[in-house]
Amino acid sequence: MKPNRWAAPVAALLLALAVPVPAAAAESLVPKGFAPASTSWTGPEHGLVLGFAPCGKPARCASLLSTTDGGKHWQRLGTPPISLPDNHNQVKLTVIDEREVFLSDGTQLLASRDGGRQWSRIRLAGVREPFYLSKIAESGSRVYAMVTGFGTPSRTTLYAGLAGTRNLLPVTGFTVTGSTTYGDIATSGGVQVSMGADYRVQKYWTSSDGLTFASAPPPCPADTSASLSGLRRGQVLALCSGGPGAPQPGATVRRLWRAPKLGGHFTGTAQAPTAGINQSFSAASPAAATVAAEGGGTGFLHSTTDGGTTWTTTVLSGRGVCLNDLDFPAEHVGVVVDGLPDADGGSAVYRTTDGGVTWSELAFG
Repeated sequence: MKPNRWAAPVAALLLALAVPVPAAAAESLVPKGFAPASTSWTGPEHGLVLGFAPCGKPARCASLLSTTDGGKHWQRLGTPPISLPDNHNQVKLTVIDEREVFLSDGTQLLASRDGGRQWSRIRLAGVREPFYLSKIAESGSRVYAMVTGFGTPSRTTLYAGLAGTRNLLPVTGFTVTGSTTYGDIATSGGVQVSMGADYRVQKYWTSSDGLTFASAPPPCPADTSASLSGLRRGQVLALCSGGPGAPQPGATVRRLWRAPKLGGHFTGTAQAPTAGINQSFSAASPAAATVAAEGGGTGFLHSTTDGGTTWTTTVLSGRGVCLNDLDFPAEHVGVVVDGLPDADGGSAVYRTTDGGVTWSELAFG
């Protein structure tokens, strides 16, 4: 079962006036039956995990956990006011720092300014259903959101607003249309925005301050799409992938591309393994990167430590639903979420401390 990106209609909720939503007082115990949905880390030892646990048949209630020792111990921060959506979208957690936290189920967006204890809804001005909010990021004084509408034609638009705002507005000129559209944002070491349509149109912008953007040569060839990673020791890395299902069902042709600086010229590397459909991508260093992919009911983590010359593949459990939130908050430390809380196989968080060579499952409670 792959997450359905066709979001349920909740535009009325998004366009309502934002109101504070209180969370439960901090608790130290992990709820019984806790299953992770999303994770986000600000460093190698400090991270948050959003998950769901049974709270009365058939309900599952959200809980937000925090660790300061790499997942050895957990503290419960509270109960965010968000539910598992019926369409199996991922409930996505994005942590900016110790205070700034975002939550989204693909259609509604919540923000906390006190580390996840109190929540407010953020309005996306003029958004039309059905749509999917695929990425939230923050740089300096600006918050960014990538939103794809599934109308005819499809339209992907970058939204932005001041940090702390309860309203995000579409950014003029940052829109693509087509039968299939997509986009990505990376904010580490400078802001990058990539947008594309139908594996033919590509647009790419960079900014050093998050306010003024310059158009730059796209990181990927025209017949591929770009997944972005932030700057690593000044270098920029992107994963360039063809359409899913080629050269065979459950496969994707992909390569790692690299530029020497923000806005620089990208060059490609040897082909990465093709197994699985892309789920997420992140680079640990200029030479180390990992692709999370799913295919045939199996999860794959394809990793390179020599800049894409050679690759190794870690096969995870048979959950085979999705691999989300792949990220390296430090050069050797990375995390990824395997599965969904309401999937038959459940879900887990995996962590690596050697740049993606080996992965181990984190325990909760």
